[in-house]
Amino acid sequence: MDYAKPDSLVSTEWVAANIHNSSLRIVEVDYDPVPNYNQSHIPGAVLFDWRKDLNDPVSRDLLSRQQLEELLGKAGIDNSTTVVLYGDFNNWFAAYAFWDLLYYGVANIKLMNGGRKKWLAEDREVTKEVPTYPRASFSAKEPDASIRAYIDDVKGVIGKGGWALVDVRSPAEFTGQVLTPPEYPNEGAQRGGHIPGAVNIPWGQAVNEDGTFKSADELQKLYASRGITPDKNIVTYCRIGERSSHTWFVLTHLLGFRNVKNYDGSWSEWGNGIKNPIEK
Repeated sequence: MDYAKPDSLVSTEWVAANIHNSSLRIVEVDYDPVPNYNQSHIPGAVLFDWRKDLNDPVSRDLLSRQQLEELLGKAGIDNSTTVVLYGDFNNWFAAYAFWDLLYYGVANIKLMNGGRKKWLAEDREVTKEVPTYPRASFSAKEPDASIRAYIDDVKGVIGKGGWALVDVRSPAEFTGQVLTPPEYPNEGAQRGGHIPGAVNIPWGQAVNEDGTFKSADELQKLYASRGITPDKNIVTYCRIGERSSHTWFVLTHLLGFRNVKNYDGSWSEWGNGIKNPIEK
């Protein structure tokens, strides 16, 4: 596929062949594990519950460095472990975990192409058994500010030359017809629309029917057709930061763009902010 960083992506076949490799830790990342991980998962896979495990329990923020180290240590992950992430919703939340871990300098991470959807479609081995691993020690790094955008960063780039905002939500969300997808009824915003100047390139345009990523050539043409090119500084956003992490992964790891930030506050923050400008 000629991806910029092909080692960041593995196939379902590769995972199946390496399922018993003790140097790997397979992690399923779910928004809701009840209909997903709890019903079946890849043998040996541990669960990262996006809401409970990858967000601070009090503040609207990522885990702290220490909280992440605790999470990885409980899963038996140390600095020599290769972490293979996959998840529900075509890898939205797995891509978020990839971005989150990389933010803290976790280097040995990979995304399983096609995620849970493709694994089940291929009728591969699953289990309900929840594994346990000996506690490990993980040492994370200080946050990498170059891959994360805050609301003030976004305000500062509206209308600024050399910058581009990519809204990866559905067209109905982008135009303000709906505030949230139907599966997220409790996480809407007060107003609909989009950040001024943003272009709408829904995350799903980057994947095939089976959930795998399109070729590098197809992806390059998709984003270039909307003015998203590697010479620009780019901010991706969606509603809560998970779909935009998916597009961030495409731009940085599949196409090799160097200056891409994920705005994880996204529309749930922007659409509720006092006096934030919007377009419809």
